Amino acid sequence: MKTSVLLARPATSPPPATGQQTISVLDRAGTLVLRYSLVLIVLWFGLFKFTPTEAKAIQPLFTHSPLFSWLYDVLSVQAVSNLVGTAEILIALLIALRPLAPRLSYLGSLGAVLTFVVTLSFLFTTPGSFALVDGLWVPGGAGGFIIKDLSLLGAALYTAAEARRAA
Repeated sequence: MKTSVLLARPATSPPPATGQQTISVLDRAGTLVLRYSLVLIVLWFGLFKFTPTEAKAIQPLFTHSPLFSWLYDVLSVQAVSNLVGTAEILIALLIALRPLAPRLSYLGSLGAVLTFVVTLSFLFTTPGSFALVDGLWVPGGAGGFIIKDLSLLGAALYTAAEARRAA
């Protein structure tokens, strides 16, 4: 029997994936995971803002921010947190609408971009966000928690661009 006959693929098997097909599958899977993990994180943090624990936790961030400190002159600690939570929940829901409404998802992703830019600004306005450890400045205190928003900002920028292309 010839070797070529032994190595031939059965007629029913699909053709082998090309490099471009593999990239396309990875791209779709990565985009899906990135979008809906962003939705989940923003939604969870938005819901958490309705608890007294989180309202107290974000108070120092807002109190030291030149852009937002005035909110506590007008609203209670819990009301400010509820306002932020409501915005985050709305943003998460908009991002999640990508299969049905790409334009709304695009707007939600832009809302997330704004949210993470604001949150990252707290690194520079909140005392103790950086600490000198063994001669190296590193995120400390609230900064250690906030620094993750740099990656979330990247995810929001990507999902905004992807949804805009689809709109």
